[in-house]
Amino acid sequence: MAPQPGRRAVVRVPVATLWTAPEAVRPIDCPALAGSPDVAAWIAGMDRDQLVGDCVLTQLLLGEPVRVTESRPDGWVRVVALGQPAAKLGADGYPGWLRAAHLADADPADTVPSGSVPAGPAPADPAASGTARSGPASAGPAAVGTGPAGPRSAGSGPAADGPLTVDVARTALRAEPGGGAALTGVVLGTRLTPAGPAVNGRRPVRVPGRPDPLWAPEDDLVPLPAERPEAEQVLAVAERLRDLVYVWGGMSTDGIDCSGLVHLAWRRYGITLPRDADDQAAATSRVPLDAERPGDLYFFARPGRRIHHVGIVSAEPRGGRRRMLHACYLTRRVIEEELPADRTATLVGAHRV
Repeated sequence: MAPQPGRRAVVRVPVATLWTAPEAVRPIDCPALAGSPDVAAWIAGMDRDQLVGDCVLTQLLLGEPVRVTESRPDGWVRVVALGQPAAKLGADGYPGWLRAAHLADADPADTVPSGSVPAGPAPADPAASGTARSGPASAGPAAVGTGPAGPRSAGSGPAADGPLTVDVARTALRAEPGGGAALTGVVLGTRLTPAGPAVNGRRPVRVPGRPDPLWAPEDDLVPLPAERPEAEQVLAVAERLRDLVYVWGGMSTDGIDCSGLVHLAWRRYGITLPRDADDQAAATSRVPLDAERPGDLYFFARPGRRIHHVGIVSAEPRGGRRRMLHACYLTRRVIEEELPADRTATLVGAHRV
């Protein structure tokens, strides 16, 4: 039975895609709509133009809460994604359409509360507000280690039974510590609730829609930190996604857009930023150009227009030259580069979370 309007539900699949409308989906989107969506196959099957189809709004990760506002007999539900703030679109989250099969009834034990960043002063220029679709509680010092996804940050903070977050590009959950994979493609930044101590290097975790815990590789998880991260720690997480494919509305390690990269990198440390670039600008504090530091954010807008792009400052500015890491619409990849002339011409400010 589909979740009913007025009720809360949670995502039960590794990555669920939020759509503008059921009628907007394309034949190429079938892998993302399946009861067990294959987001990697969906992205691999799209051509350059299909990667930026505007039928996709965002994506939600396993365990993310939603509020159901409408249910249709054809298996679609309209929801508000409560973990992805979008002030211009609704008071409590990002609205859109999901497949009902990707949701389970909410159980308080299944969800990890999201932290939030208080909105900072709104940017002074008009371009820093409006509607932007271009293109997550706190953390402490982390030691650099090595994991399956490359360099990764070891967590510190909460007790062993506190909330956990996935700290590798993707992992698989098993039905038993030594059994086969029961849920694959669980991605970086996914928050999990432990269900007991580790056994043979695997940790039981609660998974929405399943009566029994699944087992995650203990080395793929870190505690959700109890202190705010340094911006450079967040930059290091985003760096691990370099060369990831750009997907409009993407918010996973299968594919991502510019504001999704920012949201997901901060989410890894338990910080919830807004989903869209213009809202991210409104929720962060402006810093003078040339005072920015690695991990700060650059925002871009054409004269008199809304913010259309965000990047993460990757180096201190030198002689007017600036560098950033960003999910680039033009190259369809996450890249680190010196700002070219056309980017510099549309740079409207630097901000700090």
